[in-house]
Amino acid sequence: MDPIFIAIAFGCGLAVYLVNLPPLIGFLAAGFVLNAMGYESSAVLETLANLGVTLLLFSIGLKLNIKTLLKREVWGTASGHILLSTGLFALVLMAVKWAGLTLALELQWSQAILLGFALSFSSTVFAVKVLEERSDMNTFYGRIAIGVLVMQDLFAVAFLTFSTGKAPSPWALSLLVLLPLLRPLFFRVLERAGHGELQILFAIFLALVVGVGGFELVGMKGDLGALVVGMMLASHHSASSLAKSFFNMKELFLVAFFLNIGLNGMPTADTLWLAAILLLVLPLKSLIYYMFYNGCGLRVRTSLLATFSLTNYSEFGLIVAALAAKQGLLSNDWVIVASIALAVSFVVSAPLNSHNENIYRRLIGRFRPKEKLRLHPDDMPIELGDAQVLIVGMGRIGQGAYMELEKRYRGKLLGIDSDEKKIELLQGLRLNVIKGDASDSDFWDKTNIGDQLEYIFLAMPNHAGNLYALEQIRHTGFKGRVAAIVRFPDEAAALRELDIDAVFNIYEEAGCGFARHVLNGQVPASPTGAV
Repeated sequence: MDPIFIAIAFGCGLAVYLVNLPPLIGFLAAGFVLNAMGYESSAVLETLANLGVTLLLFSIGLKLNIKTLLKREVWGTASGHILLSTGLFALVLMAVKWAGLTLALELQWSQAILLGFALSFSSTVFAVKVLEERSDMNTFYGRIAIGVLVMQDLFAVAFLTFSTGKAPSPWALSLLVLLPLLRPLFFRVLERAGHGELQILFAIFLALVVGVGGFELVGMKGDLGALVVGMMLASHHSASSLAKSFFNMKELFLVAFFLNIGLNGMPTADTLWLAAILLLVLPLKSLIYYMFYNGCGLRVRTSLLATFSLTNYSEFGLIVAALAAKQGLLSNDWVIVASIALAVSFVVSAPLNSHNENIYRRLIGRFRPKEKLRLHPDDMPIELGDAQVLIVGMGRIGQGAYMELEKRYRGKLLGIDSDEKKIELLQGLRLNVIKGDASDSDFWDKTNIGDQLEYIFLAMPNHAGNLYALEQIRHTGFKGRVAAIVRFPDEAAALRELDIDAVFNIYEEAGCGFARHVLNGQVPASPTGAV
């Protein structure tokens, strides 16, 4: 890759980051800048871009519970939204034709429906990035948003597979039967490979060789194979650490993906007008999401925040449009229209998601919408029972705190975590742990912590989550004591500004604890094991 690509990508990414926008918007802009300078996309750049999307789908699969896709709020919303928004965009595009815009004059109904299908998707890349930065991937609204995106990706991959005119090989079904049979073998190798580079290399082998290579061998889209293999490994205890290991890797490759979008072509007056029209239709697309979510019995906040995550156009829409243009079904100008609409939708969606809580509170304060009488079971308020101590985040530190406090507060402890697998495991060990989203402002609004609780321990691994939870606790007027874990001095300073009662630096205290145990002749034990 030409060094100028890296320099301009970094410069544009840094510029938008300094104004509190996601760097990916700068990477998109860098592509257009390079295009204006006369540069073109290359085979290397396209390979890196495709690899980024493939690793993204694999990492999504690692975090996905297949049961999530079978829930009504996921498959129902994804399917219904595809149908309604495809029809909406098709009508809008035909209206543009009837209005006499030059680029749309030769547009046929079949082409309008194809474009509507492409525009109905939302961006997996953008949503995952926003949710990861906010540490909201495991929240209820984050899971259902990702679930809808995965369903859309499956629709897109199915279209890409069958639109090539090549039917899957008769061996395709045998591959889908063979993979589950091989899963125990893959699990054993993952365990024997340790936790370093060998395990990551084996995971890449599974994603690219078994997933992509295996699916392409039987006439199916390779990206679908990476997603399926990731989902197959999701139940393994190493899946979470693997997903973290792939985070920076896929981020780097996705820079090439965004650069490649801008290098596809320069906008014209007609393409800019059409992109502006599509941007005006974006709120209607979002409204359809909200209607489906709310219709499934989700709370207003859950429906709204999930909708915000999906308020954009999709890179898969670009892929669909590009394939249609390659096959002569559309002109390349429509790919440029989709590229511009995608880029601008990211600019709109970024601050919408960055300030989603403030927007939610203002909307609630102004319109005061009524919640449904029968809420979704996963969206019900949290009941604390007889708990006097609340531990938020039941990872290793949270579990250790629980076991130590149980000596004094037996039967009066309650652990909160958003990870269903972890909750099931801890409940099996007879710990009083329930599912809850501490990054949800309604969690604190709808639980009576003012008089009942004496202590709240914030043990979430992400500082932003602990800081946000502390802000919500202060809004409730809680009179008890609050403590939180930190990793760095600046994190402790941010918590002290909110008058936290105690902070625990896990790096510093780990060393102190190590020395005390050695000098006292004690060996620490983990009663629950690492979860």
